[in-house]
Amino acid sequence: MATAKNPGTLVLLRHGESTWNLENLFTGWHDVPLSERGVHEAKEAGRLMQESGLRPAIVHESLLLRAIQTTQLALAEMEMSWVPVKRSWRLNERHYGALQGLNKQQTAEKYGEDKVKLWRRSYDVRPPDLEPSDKRHPSHDPRYATLPPELLPNAECLKDVVERMLPYWYDAIVPDLRLQPCVLISAHGNSLRALVKHLDGLGDQEVVELNIPTGVPRVYELGADLRPRSWRYLGDPAEIAKRAAAVKAQASGSKSSTN
Repeated sequence: MATAKNPGTLVLLRHGESTWNLENLFTGWHDVPLSERGVHEAKEAGRLMQESGLRPAIVHESLLLRAIQTTQLALAEMEMSWVPVKRSWRLNERHYGALQGLNKQQTAEKYGEDKVKLWRRSYDVRPPDLEPSDKRHPSHDPRYATLPPELLPNAECLKDVVERMLPYWYDAIVPDLRLQPCVLISAHGNSLRALVKHLDGLGDQEVVELNIPTGVPRVYELGADLRPRSWRYLGDPAEIAKRAAAVKAQASGSKSSTN
């Protein structure tokens, strides 16, 4: 058990490639499974954690299938499928509003690459709203039926994700970090960027430039104040750089996107 002196280890895992990533579509809160490549990435993440001697005592994940599958595949690879899992909408990917389901390259051609980059990678500019009457709106999804309507987004910027993620960090994840030696968070590019912003004290522009690779465990060693003492990625540096570069290329609406 972790002590008050040393809360222990936090592992952040961005889900692997999904089928909509493969088709170059804006995904957001839309629920899609992992692609064949994404399945491989999730299993590889489990292998890397096992080789590093990391044994999560509990997992926090979003309500979206691609994160859930990533958790299940990684834990199965570690022969740890029994580990308790807690889920929250607050760890969901950023909601892309009316862009959800649209082809990224075609959207860039229609609105211009600069406009799409602003929507995708600025800190506080939201994409166009999704109307509540639209069937893609989360109010029509049974998994959010118990949430107050005012909590359901029509669209989100990264600033919105930070604000809805932090209460879950303090209320749910921090208590587990104080009790357990290792906690795993399986989530998404923007919800994890929001958490890294908090952990590393990144400025608004710094977090915009942050590119978290898919399927690569990001491991933090935390001090008593829950601030990072160190962090590292697990795996081959060349492969990590390749995946981070693919994420960076998303800003232009190009292929190989992973949101």
